[in-house]
Amino acid sequence: MGRQEKVATSLASTVGADIGRSLAAVDAELARRYPGDPGTRQPVHTVYVPADTFGAGTIRSWGDQALAALDEHAPDARTLARVLGLSDALAGPVYERVRAKLEREPVEDLRIDFEDGYGPRPDAEEDEDAARAARLVHEAYGNGTAAPYMGIRMKCLEAAVRDRSIRTLDIFLSGLTEAGGLPPGLVLTLPKVTYAEQVTAMARLAGAFEKARGLEAGRIGFEIQIETSQSILAADGTATVARMIGAAEGRATALHYGTFDYSACVGVSAAYQSSDHPAADHAKAVMQVAAAGTGVRVCDGSTNVLPVGPTDRVHEAWRLHYGLTRRALARAYYQGWDMHPAHLPTRYAAVYAFYREGLEPAAARLAAYTARAGGDVLDEPATAKALSGHLLRGLDCGALDSEEVSRLTGLTRGDLEAFVAPAARP
Repeated sequence: MGRQEKVATSLASTVGADIGRSLAAVDAELARRYPGDPGTRQPVHTVYVPADTFGAGTIRSWGDQALAALDEHAPDARTLARVLGLSDALAGPVYERVRAKLEREPVEDLRIDFEDGYGPRPDAEEDEDAARAARLVHEAYGNGTAAPYMGIRMKCLEAAVRDRSIRTLDIFLSGLTEAGGLPPGLVLTLPKVTYAEQVTAMARLAGAFEKARGLEAGRIGFEIQIETSQSILAADGTATVARMIGAAEGRATALHYGTFDYSACVGVSAAYQSSDHPAADHAKAVMQVAAAGTGVRVCDGSTNVLPVGPTDRVHEAWRLHYGLTRRALARAYYQGWDMHPAHLPTRYAAVYAFYREGLEPAAARLAAYTARAGGDVLDEPATAKALSGHLLRGLDCGALDSEEVSRLTGLTRGDLEAFVAPAARP
C-alpha cells in the first residue's frame, strides 16, 4: 500500500457534537412520526359485508360464487385472457393461481359493516348483531376459516350516531375479549371523518378499552376512512389527512378512500363517480404523500359496476374492474375494495398479472444490485427497497412462489425483508 495521504480539516470536534444536540429533537421527531412500513402483510383488498347478513359461511360463499362466475363466464384461461387482454405467457399461470386462490383463501380482508351497508336499526337489533359478529369472528379464527384480516366498520363519531357507534364498538371488542382475546388480524374502520379531533376521540376510545380490559397500551389500531372533502383540506387550507395521522397517536394503520361518498361530497355527478376521476386522484395523492414513511397504508376505493347478468355484461364489468385495479397498482395503491363475489376473479387476475409481469425485471435488477454487476439501469438503495417490496407483496398474495423468487434473485425472503426495512445504522 502507498503512503496514506494526509487530509486537512478545519472544524473543531465540538462542532459536530453541538449540531447533534441541536438536532436531537428533530431526530426523535423523525423516528416517532416516520418509522417506515411495519413490514407486515398488506391485504390486496377489503370486502364489506352488512352485519345482518354476515355468517359463518360468508367467506366460503364468496369464494364459491366467484368460482361459479368463472365457470360460467370464463371457463378456461384462454377466455379470461381474451376478456382481459392477458398475454399468452401470463394466461395459464394467472388463471390457475386465481382458481387456487378462490379455493384456498378467497377473501384477504373482511369488514363486517355497521355503517352504510347496515343502516339505522333498533338498538336491540344492533346490539345483537355486534355480539354475534364478535362470536363469529372468534369462531372463525379458532377453526381456521377466518380471513387473514377481519373486523368491523362502526358508525362515525358525529353527534347523531356517536353513542350507537361507541356501543357497537364496545360490544364487539368485549365479546372478542371474553371469548379469548383480540385476534392478531383484528381491523377496525372509522368512517366519515371530517376533523382530526374525531380521530383523537377514536384513539381515546381504544385506550379506554385497553385500560378497562387490562390490555397492552397501543394494542388496538384502526383505519381512517377518507370520504369527505374536509378530511383532505381543512377550513384553513391545510392538509387535514396529515393532521389525522398524528391525531391517531400511533394507532392509525391505514387510510381508506371512499369513492362514492367523497365524489358526491365534491359534487361529482353520479355517472362519473369512479376511482379514476381527477377528484379521486387528487384525494389519493394527498393521502399517499401524508402517509409516506409513517407506516400508515393507503387503500383505494371500489367500483359499483357489478359483474352480473349476461356474459357480455359480465365481461364488460370485468374489464372495467381489471383496468381500475391495474391502474391503482401502478400508482402504488396496493389495496382496494371489492363489492361483489364476482369482483374477486378480476381482483386476483389483475394483482397476479401485475406481480408476475414484474417478476423477472425486478429479480434481474435486484440480483444485479446485490452483485454490483451493473446492467442497463443504475439502481440505488431506495430502488432495491422498492424492488424487494414488489417481490414480497407478490409472495404474500400468492402471485409468486418463494422458490422462483429465490432462483431468480439468489435471495431468501429474509434478504428481501432486510432491503425493505434495513437495520438502523449507527
